[in-house]
Amino acid sequence: MLIRPKAGILDPQGVAVERALPALGFAGVANVHVGRLVELDVEDPSQLEPMCEKLLANPLVEDYEVQLLDGSG
Repeated sequence: MLIRPKAGILDPQGVAVERALPALGFAGVANVHVGRLVELDVEDPSQLEPMCEKLLANPLVEDYEVQLLDGSG
């Protein structure tokens, strides 16, 4: 699952990265957003949406995207 702040929600980590990159010599960086990746092995993929809604993401301020991978990664 990819979890990231919703559009319009303050993203302090993204702001910090956006400010730091030019100081390190990387020009042309804008609109940085920092999220997180949660990897799970589950027997029943239909449980993933409820897991996000109840624990893994805060649906008030975060969007999430479930990506199913086959066994090869």
